[in-house]
Amino acid sequence: MQVYHDKSKDIFIKAQDIHMGSSVSLGNNIHIDIKGNFCIGDRSRLGNNVKIEGNNISIGKDLYHSEGLRIGGGGYTNPTANFSIGDRCTIHNNYINIFEKVDIGNDVGLSLDVTIQTHGYWLSVLEGFPAKFSGVTIADGVIVGYRSTVLMGVNICKNIVVGANSVVTKSLTEVNSIYAGNPAKFIKKVYPLSQEDKIALINDIMDKYKDIAEYHEISPNIMINYPYIYINECKFNVETQTFSGEEDSETDDFRDYIRKWGIRFYSSRPFMSAY
Repeated sequence: MQVYHDKSKDIFIKAQDIHMGSSVSLGNNIHIDIKGNFCIGDRSRLGNNVKIEGNNISIGKDLYHSEGLRIGGGGYTNPTANFSIGDRCTIHNNYINIFEKVDIGNDVGLSLDVTIQTHGYWLSVLEGFPAKFSGVTIADGVIVGYRSTVLMGVNICKNIVVGANSVVTKSLTEVNSIYAGNPAKFIKKVYPLSQEDKIALINDIMDKYKDIAEYHEISPNIMINYPYIYINECKFNVETQTFSGEEDSETDDFRDYIRKWGIRFYSSRPFMSAY
């Protein structure tokens, strides 16, 4: 077993193998005690007050965690108590039960107070009462809204919005859609905008940004030629969410702003404010 211990920050990590990527950020009061391997990718952040138990734990690159997280719960000693989350995800004060595996893809958001359960039981099955033990899979591009619960055996396919206070009891299978309610039900399909509407929307977003930049007391050089936005010496493609050129504090400010519209540009430079 390997152990990482930072007494000054009350950090204790114990695992068969510990792998931390570059520029990982760890807060205070973090306790990770697992039987298998622990991996956290480049530039990922775990904030304060974290408790993780289980078997294998894999966290991708560019994770942002705010504060308060529990992974494990009842059944964390099960050999299937595994958790994985992909790249560029955001999580908060979530409770994630991993009696069975929880597998989360890339670009996923778990809002405040979201719970994921992989087992449910109470009274004796010999008396006819139910017991269910099954993992949860959340595909790329999903956002699970505030105070929602995802129950055992659920698969959520990619690019789905789960509305606040929803209870997901069955798999959500309609890509690019919105679901909400208790139990969560299909609300509507989401369709791409026309090119004309995209251009109009970006112009409106950038008009709003000019006021914010002024409030931040900066004056970046801005030029728009859709799908490109030029900020000083950087060229940002809002369709592919890629960029090139030289970054500076003003391009950081722009990246921080436009990600609030779901357009995220990741680099080795962190965002300026919490997600």
